[in-house]
Amino acid sequence: MKGEDISDRLLEFAVRIIQLVDALPNTPVGRHIGGQVLGCGTSPGANYEEARGAESKADFVHKLGIVLKELSETRYWIKVLIKSKLIPLKRIQGVFSESDELCKIIGKSVITVKKKQCRSGR
Repeated sequence: MKGEDISDRLLEFAVRIIQLVDALPNTPVGRHIGGQVLGCGTSPGANYEEARGAESKADFVHKLGIVLKELSETRYWIKVLIKSKLIPLKRIQGVFSESDELCKIIGKSVITVKKKQCRSGR
C-alpha cells in the first residue's frame, strides 16, 4: 500500500472509532473504556502523518512504532468491549477487523524499513 492509502485508511479508522465510542453506554464503565478507545484509536492517523514527515529513516521507524503501539492498544480495548458485551458484536466486528489489518500493515512496514536500514548500513 502507498502512504496516501494508509493515511486514508487511518483517517477512516479514526472516524469509525469516534462513532463506536459515541455508541457506548453513558455509564462509568462506558465512559472509561470510551476514553481509552478514543485516545488510542484516533492517534494512529496523526502519528502516521508525523512519520511521513520524518527527518530520517530512524525517525520514521520510531514514529511507525508509535502508530503500531497505538493500534495494538486499540485492538486490546476493542477486545475488552467484545468480551464485556457493552456493545453488540455486530456493531464492533468491522472495527476490530480493521484494527487487526492495520496492525499487520504497519508491522510489515516497520520490518521492511528496518531491513532496508540494515542493508544500507544506516
